[in-house]
Amino acid sequence: MTISEQPVKRRQDYDGTSPFPGAEEHAPAGRAVVALTASIVILPFIALGAVIVLAWGQGIALTDLLLAAVLYGVTGLGVTVGFHRLLTHGSFTARPWLRVALAIAGSMSFQGNLIGWVAVHRRHHAFTDQPGDPHSPYRYGTGLRGQLRGLAHAHLGWLFTDDRTPAERYAPDLLAEPAMVRVTRAFPALCALSLALPFFAGWAITGTLYGGLTAFLWAGLIRVALLQHVTWSVNSLCHVIGSRPFKTRRHDRSTNLWPLALLSFGESWHNGHHSDPTCARHGLERGQLDPAGGVIRLFERLGWASDVHWPDAGRLQRRRTDLRSPASAPGAD
Repeated sequence: MTISEQPVKRRQDYDGTSPFPGAEEHAPAGRAVVALTASIVILPFIALGAVIVLAWGQGIALTDLLLAAVLYGVTGLGVTVGFHRLLTHGSFTARPWLRVALAIAGSMSFQGNLIGWVAVHRRHHAFTDQPGDPHSPYRYGTGLRGQLRGLAHAHLGWLFTDDRTPAERYAPDLLAEPAMVRVTRAFPALCALSLALPFFAGWAITGTLYGGLTAFLWAGLIRVALLQHVTWSVNSLCHVIGSRPFKTRRHDRSTNLWPLALLSFGESWHNGHHSDPTCARHGLERGQLDPAGGVIRLFERLGWASDVHWPDAGRLQRRRTDLRSPASAPGAD
């Protein structure tokens, strides 16, 4: 029995506040995995130091920032629209070429291969904030020390553990889809492409290797780091800080955190998402910025997307929490 399967039997005894049964049983990942993950986490900070030195007295090139913004948008929407709303939750149906394009764009974000990403996220929804959740900030309990340790685990620590999520169980549909298997196998090459593109674009635009280097740092490594930490913040902060206007499953403490809405393309309306996981729009209330939902709307109008699951007013009303009743308590449903 794998580590990921053990909590399924134990979750019935979970009281919602104590550390997860077996919380200390996480075995560390293999040395190769730890080294690779650490490199992906640390290198962007080295790059940040390098650009500070390079920019001293010269400023930051507009070309580098524009390239970073474009690639952040492409890869970020690949994750939010492609990996998450389309391939994990089936919030809409996309034309085959668009399905593949979104899968490729998401793979260039350095957040793991497609099928592995989907499997982990589906497992997160199956066991949100209870034993079995791969990255819950409540793993070590709800006390201050446990909460701080849990936030570190949810944000980054879980990547360094040997807690396999079997794709055969959580993503059998994608394993049966040849195009998605090919994109998954191409993950290392797509990561290399994600860093090569800004370098060669910067070189071509400026005509200098220096221009290629600064573009590689800003639109490559630093762009990757920013998107990663925004995504990881949804895993961590969006289960601890923010509002909970909608009911969710028992123990689920997902929250809406508006400051991250733009950078996360609407993913930080996390309580809205957990309340209705298959909905194509996560910002369910008026004025909630959801760029990924807007992109899906555009795809629908262009005829590239169909069967879109948009918010239903009646369901929203039924799912609203009443702050004057116990229903507003975490996990009430």
